[in-house]
Amino acid sequence: MTHSIVADLNNRYTTKRYDPSKRVSTEEMLVIYEAMRLSASSINSQPWKFIVIESEQAKQRMHDSFIKKFQFNQPHIKSCSHVILFAYNPQYTREDYAKVVDKSIIDRRVKSENREQAFGGFAFVDLNTDEKGSNAAWTKAQTYLALGNTLHVLARLGIDSTTMEGVDSEMISEIFASELNGYQCDVALAIGYHHPDEDYNANLPKSRLAKEDIFQII
Repeated sequence: MTHSIVADLNNRYTTKRYDPSKRVSTEEMLVIYEAMRLSASSINSQPWKFIVIESEQAKQRMHDSFIKKFQFNQPHIKSCSHVILFAYNPQYTREDYAKVVDKSIIDRRVKSENREQAFGGFAFVDLNTDEKGSNAAWTKAQTYLALGNTLHVLARLGIDSTTMEGVDSEMISEIFASELNGYQCDVALAIGYHHPDEDYNANLPKSRLAKEDIFQII
């Protein structure tokens, strides 16, 4: 199939080695930020926080989070351009959703007199909240919508990336406690530009199951 979107996704792959001399431009980072902000989420809940690591000091803190495990991902931290922590609110409340509703009123998506009715969508949160007030599985799922959107945007921009579920959530919660402020990070994304000589994955052919194996058109 010949289409620019398909070409972008065919070119996208998981980078294994980064070129530390190359940085993503400020202009492109602004595009990425806005694309992430516009990501879809159930009931427009947006139960996320994105911590962008770009300074050498912050990279060192992230590097230190691998002291106990997942050391195979540690080299990416200092060699890539940026690392983004995809964090979610493990106890999303009506008060959290009120911020979404009130912003919808400001943006004229919801009329002020219909504010209470706009909370109808919160029923989906209740359905996914346990007796202890945790809805972490549901809010975590929303961050993966943002992650998928980000991967596509990076592919369109020609920026390389590495999704890292191999991160130590407990260490990240400790080291970045002030930035996370109660949110939890189970996945991070390294972005930048691959090393032309050391990234063995760059030139390997794409491999995916055939359409016939995964689609059923009825």
